[in-house]
Amino acid sequence: MKTLAGQTWWLIGASEGLGHAVATAMARDGADLLLSARSEDRLREVALETGGRPLPVDVSDPESVARAARQAGEIDGLIYLAGAYWPLSAQEWDSAKIETMIDVNLTGAVRVLGHVLPAMIARDKGRIVLTGSLAGFRGLPGSLGYGQSKAGLMNLAQGLQADLQGTGVAVQLVNPGFIKTRLTDKNEFSMPFLMQPDEAAGHVLRAIRNERPATSFPAVFSWLFRAGRVLPTGLWNRIFARG
Repeated sequence: MKTLAGQTWWLIGASEGLGHAVATAMARDGADLLLSARSEDRLREVALETGGRPLPVDVSDPESVARAARQAGEIDGLIYLAGAYWPLSAQEWDSAKIETMIDVNLTGAVRVLGHVLPAMIARDKGRIVLTGSLAGFRGLPGSLGYGQSKAGLMNLAQGLQADLQGTGVAVQLVNPGFIKTRLTDKNEFSMPFLMQPDEAAGHVLRAIRNERPATSFPAVFSWLFRAGRVLPTGLWNRIFARG
């Protein structure tokens, strides 16, 4: 896929951070954009910048998702970028925050796919891009709720890829590292290879164009997480233990 010109893409989580940057990059490439998030004011601003159409949605509300999907109509592609995050350890257990992260990051994607994917399968055409995280490869300290939601989303993408192999519906997974956003501003620990949203959006757009099933970035940092899946638990925990 060389260009997105003339294609209609629905971006969910487009009002801030990576989602905003991806919308900007895709607009430059000529895509027609449907822009979703909870904040109508921020969506209108991004729509003015990108020429996209604001389509407010609360992914935690099934009725809101169903209404937005009806308004979106037939689309060529969907990118799920909605995210909730708080740094949270076992010592700071907060069920409400954990449930919110899992609901927005994982269950919200399931709600949206329930309206979008069957239509794509019926047409035998479409593209789904799910945003995982390097934090989803293996458990990390202070990642309760977030790490598990991203691990689930990554597994969801892989399962869909297996089911849809050989069809006209493609599912892609992108796994970013640390990106400078209002969410990572909550972190008080060092964040190696911290990227600006525009840089991360470039990785996402290249992945879409190249039709890669999975892309993890930044590359050097991602090697540690992918290799970490085979490390003994004790060694992994000593490497990442804080304090």
